[in-house]
Amino acid sequence: MNVYDFDHTIYPGDSTLDFWRFCAGRHPSALLPLPWAAFSGALFHAGLCSRESFKERFYRFLRHVPDVEGAVSAFWQVHRSQIYSWYLERRRRDDLIISASPEFLILPICRELGVTGIASPVSPKTGALLGPNCRGEEKVARLSQAYPNTPVEEFYSDSRSDAPLARLAGRAFLVKGGVPLPWPAELMK
Repeated sequence: MNVYDFDHTIYPGDSTLDFWRFCAGRHPSALLPLPWAAFSGALFHAGLCSRESFKERFYRFLRHVPDVEGAVSAFWQVHRSQIYSWYLERRRRDDLIISASPEFLILPICRELGVTGIASPVSPKTGALLGPNCRGEEKVARLSQAYPNTPVEEFYSDSRSDAPLARLAGRAFLVKGGVPLPWPAELMK
């Protein structure tokens, strides 16, 4: 099995931010929670609020999107073409995409690509986190729960926070600017 992060790894941007922009362009009321989300973002970066609290406040924009499932479908019709060709050329049916982005956004594109996905459980109606944010060590826990004792042949990510998963792989790659490079040895410690 090969395992891939999604945002900034096989997709060039942050799919959640791109989806928010997409929704705000179609439903301007999705901008209403922005001041509180921006304030929460500042608190998070100052270490005064958790990543999870910040994300829940940001995801409140979903309350202003009348048909989230339809919006996700329309979003991927536009944005699917942005997935890096290097990934599409090497994609296998046993690939696993594991992401901190919301399940309701990531799982549909995984199905379309014909691969499996694991992501953060988020209510598409309220924006509430329904479980742990799928990041760092949580990715290892979710992988182990879904695929116990399954070896990871290769792992790809843009983020050093994914070092716990990189350590599990036979080979790991740090993706920079859409280019997979060998994972630096100093990050494996």
